[in-house]
Amino acid sequence: MTTATHTLREVQTTRYITPLREGGSLPAIVEADDGFMYVLKFRGAGQGVKALIADLIGAEIARILGLKVPELVLAGLDEAFGRTEPDEEIQDLLKKSKGINLGVHFLSGAITFDPAVDRADPLLASKIVWLDALLTNIDRTVRNTNMLMWNRELWLIDFGASLYFHHSWSNWEQQSLQPFNNIKSHVLLPQASRLEEAGNAFTPLLTPAVVERIVDLIPDDWLHENGSPGAMREVYNQFLNRRIASSNIFLNEAQHARAALI
Repeated sequence: MTTATHTLREVQTTRYITPLREGGSLPAIVEADDGFMYVLKFRGAGQGVKALIADLIGAEIARILGLKVPELVLAGLDEAFGRTEPDEEIQDLLKKSKGINLGVHFLSGAITFDPAVDRADPLLASKIVWLDALLTNIDRTVRNTNMLMWNRELWLIDFGASLYFHHSWSNWEQQSLQPFNNIKSHVLLPQASRLEEAGNAFTPLLTPAVVERIVDLIPDDWLHENGSPGAMREVYNQFLNRRIASSNIFLNEAQHARAALI
């Protein structure tokens, strides 16, 4: 495991390839000026930049913890992009998404994790459940696993439904210390028999300095909705640090939810 963060590369989107219509926010596979393909998450989609912020923070925390996530990039989209797109819905989305968007490296040939076929070993399952409880991720369920199998390894994608406190910004201090009841629906909870071990391994890695470096990766351009970029970064930092420091609260909730299942 590594305790160092990295900067996010910046690319320019050059070609729209195809929409991924299974996603409610209509992400798309695009090509960038570095020659690679990405799944592009659009700032102009329904949840706006908040989903991009949650995705960035979640993926980079997962990376710090040694879990497999595709590379993220900051993908620029200029005003002229998509003018020739015949689909009016997509063209409108592209117009609203001028500026910095979030690109996720496209794992060619990857297949969706199928809980009926694929398995995660108990420690890996426990690490993912612990992480999603920390992030209050409501979306890694049987219906929508948000995991891929690529080169026989499990990869995590799409943390956009995490950190739901930032959709209202009310009582975030209280929310940071609450258990995460939705963990009972986590697709990997039945296999997560080593939750305490996962927590013991992870909490020392997520120091306030590491959290701050991750939050600093968020572009200022995404941080204007509820105050200045600096003030909003401070809320994200405090929310995460308070939650990490009191991780026994969500750990106990996950353990109780698992005991009710088995």
